[in-house]
Amino acid sequence: MLPHAPSHSSTSSELAMKTSSSQARSRWTFPSVSTALRAVGTHLLKHTGVGIVCAVAYFDPGNWGVDLQAGSQFGYKLLFVVLLAGLFAVYMQVLASRLGCVTGLDLASHCRLLLHDRPRHTLLWRWCALYPLYALSEIAIISTDLAELLGSAMALVMLFPKLEIWAGVLITTADVLLLLAMRNPIGGQPVRAFELGIAALVFIVLICMAVIISKTQINWGDAFEGFLPSKTVFGSDGLYTSIGIIGATVMPHSLFLGSALATQDRVHSSPAENSTLGTETSVSVRNARTMAKNFVKALRSTFQVKRIEERPDEPKSHADWTNHPLSFIRQHLSHGIVDMVISLLGLAVVINALILILASAVFFVNGGGSTGPADLFDAYDLIRDRLGVAAATLFALALLASGQSSSIVATLAAQIVSEGFIHWTTSPVLTRLLTRCFGLIPSLVVAVAVGRPGIATLLVASQVVLSIVLPFVTLPLILLTSSKQVMTVYDNAECTSTSSTSSTSSTSSEELSEDKDKERKSEDVVVETITANVQDLERGSAKGVDFSNGKITVAIGAVIWTIIVAANVYAIVGLAMGQE
Repeated sequence: MLPHAPSHSSTSSELAMKTSSSQARSRWTFPSVSTALRAVGTHLLKHTGVGIVCAVAYFDPGNWGVDLQAGSQFGYKLLFVVLLAGLFAVYMQVLASRLGCVTGLDLASHCRLLLHDRPRHTLLWRWCALYPLYALSEIAIISTDLAELLGSAMALVMLFPKLEIWAGVLITTADVLLLLAMRNPIGGQPVRAFELGIAALVFIVLICMAVIISKTQINWGDAFEGFLPSKTVFGSDGLYTSIGIIGATVMPHSLFLGSALATQDRVHSSPAENSTLGTETSVSVRNARTMAKNFVKALRSTFQVKRIEERPDEPKSHADWTNHPLSFIRQHLSHGIVDMVISLLGLAVVINALILILASAVFFVNGGGSTGPADLFDAYDLIRDRLGVAAATLFALALLASGQSSSIVATLAAQIVSEGFIHWTTSPVLTRLLTRCFGLIPSLVVAVAVGRPGIATLLVASQVVLSIVLPFVTLPLILLTSSKQVMTVYDNAECTSTSSTSSTSSTSSEELSEDKDKERKSEDVVVETITANVQDLERGSAKGVDFSNGKITVAIGAVIWTIIVAANVYAIVGLAMGQE
């Protein structure tokens, strides 16, 4: 029998089904794409910023000097070291972000929790570990600010040739006015205006360097070959310069800053809290008298130094501290790490590589070989002679933007260090003035007595100091992020912290007469003891999520730390033997 021909009704029904399915598919396709794009844009707006702020520290004027020296002496061969140092920086900075995001505390505060109230030999731990570590951190910040000061002063002299170097040093202190008009960026909520300002300075550096590179004759095949390992790295002079690149790239103060910024809630921040001025100075705009009073009040608070009062329920060790809830970590951790990695590899490594490529092309390749290490003034003069005044001006502007952005970031790190280690809080302006004074005095003395050569030598010396301090800062970072006690988050952490906070606030809000003070104190002790016991029981019964480093991560950290220590020892021995 012949097969029956399909009926008209069945054909039409099949066509209708295909049409409806294609329409449904189109309806679901376009909204899903738009929703995905909207979600990506939302995450970019909320989570981008910390990586750019931290990346600033990795192409400060100190890095410029080391990259120029490497490119002028060895050509493109040490680009591999620039990439390797960038990967080291990414590793350390990601650890700092994980520490802040998971625990809700910055690295300096963690060091205080770890060393300030040890159960045995308390004073010995404080005076032999905590306070020396704080002193080294402050020395690192002063050395960092010294490099930014010198770099900015050199840029001003390049832009205005008649300006004396000591005058340029004094002018760079005017950036304190920017901090006076800025709300504290290391508070509980991010300050988008601050992050946008830093990002603008960063992209000024990147664009200026890209324009200069475009005007330079570069063999890009040889340049990209420099990212591969070379035997030049293991030569005596090449190894010494490579160590300088590694030591000058990973910055101690950026680790403190990155851990502090990672504690901020970037998902639920309100627009009102993201203004550049605080609420005290932004209210009553119509009333000029009120504005004047607010300005005077803000000016007074600018120069006040306060000690953070210790609460009775303040944690004394990591066992008493409650980490961020899992919901916060899930919303911030992965986005923060991606932002950090992209910013460091896409901005810091690229800018450092461009500086070294520029020095290689101008001094080593087109100059017929290097006659010695080049400094910033040498680079400016040669760029002006070979590429023109416009390219040299862009070089000076990029150096100025690098110095100013790095200087502001170093000020915030100084705040974090003082508040975390010793619980002293100051305004950004006062911190800036104090830090700048320590760097201003030697800079002025050297500028007046020696001039440009002395400034270049002082810039290199500041990087040596940073290299010496770096192992002491990175060691507690690796240890803390490898500790399960520190990096474990419990499912009931949010409920526990809320209940303990409510019980403490309700107890403190009671108004008791003077004759019942003793009774109230005893009740407070009982409440705190019960709360602590409840927290211990809940932690013991709750399921914890461990965010500590795995074995491979710990091994990588140990290798990087050993390389940094070996680099410092080699550099110190080389300096002692008179190697330049």
